[in-house]
Amino acid sequence: MSGWRNAAAVAACAAAFPIAMAGSAQAATNGSATYYNDAGYGACGQQINAATQMLVAAPAALWTSPNPNNDPLCRKSIRVTYNGKTITVPIKDKCPSCDSTKIDLSLPAFRSLANPDLGIIRVTWSIV
Repeated sequence: MSGWRNAAAVAACAAAFPIAMAGSAQAATNGSATYYNDAGYGACGQQINAATQMLVAAPAALWTSPNPNNDPLCRKSIRVTYNGKTITVPIKDKCPSCDSTKIDLSLPAFRSLANPDLGIIRVTWSIV
């Protein structure tokens, strides 16, 4: 009987784990945003132009696949809020120099929130 209880406990924990992970992945992060304007292949394996497209490079610490082209982040977006303005931009690249609270917006995405002359802004962001 104790084997059955252990199996039930393991099953319950396994069922709850994705829910807990989904909740933590959705949690808002208080952090910062900068911008970049590079062109070429992004970490998701597609051509990007950060000078003309709305997109974001997510912090390297959030990537979970050795091959970023296959990473689940490539199918997600980031919702960013600054000074009462909110945008949602697709994750198309990785920011190797960003700590886990910093994102790198494309120039048009940054411009939709603030004047690029600011260089860096304090934002709230979450993966959606």
